Amino acid sequence: MAQSTSEQPAIDEAAGEAAAAGGPQRDRLARMAGRVRRTRRVVWLSLLVAAATVLVQWVIMTPPLYFDPYYVWLAARDWPDIPLNVWPFDEVPHQVTRIGLVLPARLVQEILGDGQAAFFVVAALGGCAFFVGTYLVVRSLFGDVAGVASAAVLLIHPFFTMTNPFGHEITWSTGQVLPDMPGAGLFTIGLAGLVVASRRTGRAQTRMLIAAGVFMGSAFLVREFLAFLFLPIPVYLALLRIPWRRNITVGAPMLAILAVNLVHNQIVWGSPLAGLISAATHGGQSRDYVTRELAARSFLRAMHDWNELGLVFTAALVLTTLGWSVTHDRRLALVLVWFFSLAVPLTLFSGVLDPNDISLRAWLQRYWFAVLPALLAGGFGSLILMFRMLPPDLVSRLRLRTLVVPVLAVVLGGTYAVAAVRSVPDLPRDKAWGELRGYLAGHRDITLICADRRLAQTLTFYTRDVWGDPIWRGEIRDFPHYLGQVPRNATEGPMLYTRWRGMESQIGGGWRPDPAQGWRLMWRSSDGILQLWNPPPQPKQDQAAD
Repeated sequence: MAQSTSEQPAIDEAAGEAAAAGGPQRDRLARMAGRVRRTRRVVWLSLLVAAATVLVQWVIMTPPLYFDPYYVWLAARDWPDIPLNVWPFDEVPHQVTRIGLVLPARLVQEILGDGQAAFFVVAALGGCAFFVGTYLVVRSLFGDVAGVASAAVLLIHPFFTMTNPFGHEITWSTGQVLPDMPGAGLFTIGLAGLVVASRRTGRAQTRMLIAAGVFMGSAFLVREFLAFLFLPIPVYLALLRIPWRRNITVGAPMLAILAVNLVHNQIVWGSPLAGLISAATHGGQSRDYVTRELAARSFLRAMHDWNELGLVFTAALVLTTLGWSVTHDRRLALVLVWFFSLAVPLTLFSGVLDPNDISLRAWLQRYWFAVLPALLAGGFGSLILMFRMLPPDLVSRLRLRTLVVPVLAVVLGGTYAVAAVRSVPDLPRDKAWGELRGYLAGHRDITLICADRRLAQTLTFYTRDVWGDPIWRGEIRDFPHYLGQVPRNATEGPMLYTRWRGMESQIGGGWRPDPAQGWRLMWRSSDGILQLWNPPPQPKQDQAAD
């Protein structure tokens, strides 16, 4: 039907009103799109690495573990009431005086409760600091591709995936509340700040140097021996061609953080040096066999004795040294200074100075986490710099940039990824513990569970829901796992048992519940990792004669 000319003005007016109504919405969308476009790539890639970190931790889902992580968690819950001369804090005073770990954990507990959810979040924050810090520092030196590749190498490396002692673990890292990853992450973020500051001037440089000092000083509050990495800060600045007077700009916030730490320690423990004293007195005779020769090879042992893919890091060290000898690039020199400023004291205090007085167990991988980003930066940086030294006509003729290098990168990256995934024998996650939580919620008539101290401490997280609210209120009776036999009072109630599959020793010299002796299986997880056994009937005690 044809429209009359008299209707046209009304139609145009209605269309104009609709367009005006939709205008603010379009403007908001346009502003959001513009904001996304203006957001720097480094922010998006940092968020990507952080998301990948949380995803990997969720895939692994190692349960909250015992001893050091457990005691740190208790200290966070009880802060500021942390008596260093009372069990369990007297066993690990060097762990619970690290306020850079304890106070953030307490903050998360205040928000989410003191259950498994809060534990997961605190561990994830430490992991994000480490992996994002790796990306940032390598990116600042050699670009986004090298930065993302370095973070990816670490994310799937067995040093950060084989962390479950109820499966097959080689170290504790991802998913645990320990100082190694967050401390290393804070330092690497600080060093990235120094590198970025070297490309700025004036107030922009000042702000970046202050931020670098804040992150580095905070790293000390998490892991004390990272202070060794502070000694060459003047060398870092010299290699980055930052004026000498700028050492004061970096050092001022670090000193301010140290002052806050000293004041806190005086208020909480009555001594400003409580943390330093705890760290300095930690150590002594090691349970492991240590000689000066073994201590001198601590780095090689840490990289090679636990998993064959540790070769990645020793190869990166060799490649970094080769790259610097060929290119004399200041960035590679900085990486080598970073590595050796920690490697030398770690090695010395692991038994080279005195094999009977071990301060740092440098044959454990997690002691080296703070220099792994340096090694990957040096390795990727050396490849990039030496490739740039090739004649342009040779690169063009052999199609190195457009074909050979991309194909080689895909092949090597795929091979590494497959090897890293295959090196993980299984991923038990915390499936068994979750099933036990459900079982206990439906069997509140059980009033006592006996377990060795390792199982007992992890069990405390699963007698509560993920937010920390109790679902089972019975007694947990624990005993040291290293006793030659299971104590008598540990057989007075149901026994939580596991056959340890990793590096942990069995309880009671290999003891296990025996049906032939009257033990009866009450419950078993679907994967067989955890078992709950009812003890044999207790013999009646003879009544005293009248």
